[in-house]
Amino acid sequence: MSESSQEILVHTEAGVRTVTINRVEKKNSLTEAMYASMADALTSAVDDAEVRCVVFQGDISIFSAGNDIADFLKQSQGSSASRQDPEQRPVWRFLHQISTFPKPVIAAVCGPAVGIGTTMLLHCDLIYAGDNAAFSLPFVNLGLCPEAASSLLLPQMMGYHRAAEALLLGEPFMAEAALEVGLVNRVVPPSECNALAQAVAKKLAAKPLSSLIESKRLMKGGQAAKVRERMDVEGQSFTRMMAEPAAKEAFTAFLEKRRPDFSGC
Repeated sequence: MSESSQEILVHTEAGVRTVTINRVEKKNSLTEAMYASMADALTSAVDDAEVRCVVFQGDISIFSAGNDIADFLKQSQGSSASRQDPEQRPVWRFLHQISTFPKPVIAAVCGPAVGIGTTMLLHCDLIYAGDNAAFSLPFVNLGLCPEAASSLLLPQMMGYHRAAEALLLGEPFMAEAALEVGLVNRVVPPSECNALAQAVAKKLAAKPLSSLIESKRLMKGGQAAKVRERMDVEGQSFTRMMAEPAAKEAFTAFLEKRRPDFSGC
């Protein structure tokens, strides 16, 4: 089964639902419409007996550059109700869906994975990276704060000091470093990454689904409530900071193609 739009391709075959970010000409940057499509792909998969595993993938040259800045600013400057209630936004619906999705989720990551391109991976169960993968969390550099419960999950995974380096400096770290801290399961040549993820997904799809779901639930260790709470707290801070001088300067500088000046922020 295929449910294809131009920028998010959804295909289900042999128990595996593959969600492909397909906007390479824009560095796979994500719009609200794309978040909605990805959220819908997960929502419909929860009770679909034909879907036993989900794979997220991009292009061998890039996974995702994160938010499409122009679209992000347009949506953020929309109605006051939308700004005050982040859960009305497709991006938050996608994050809540992927963080609570009961079936196995695999990601194949090649090239840059920026912002949510990295934080969404914290909610995947298995991650395979091309040796060209570069992960970055530039929230502070944009006058913002972490999202997707990354302020909770990254210190647990990497240890506080490595998480602080990733979140406070916002500088990219490469696939081998991600492997070292446990963010990815294996590093392979980019040309092999998507195929490896598909092969593992097919192995999972052949296993008893009830066992997969229960094993995942037990491994999560009742952390779902903490993740949801942290996402909500981060979302409130993120929304507030979008209207503050640092974020305004960061985004203005981005659009004007100059370095931001935070001396007054």
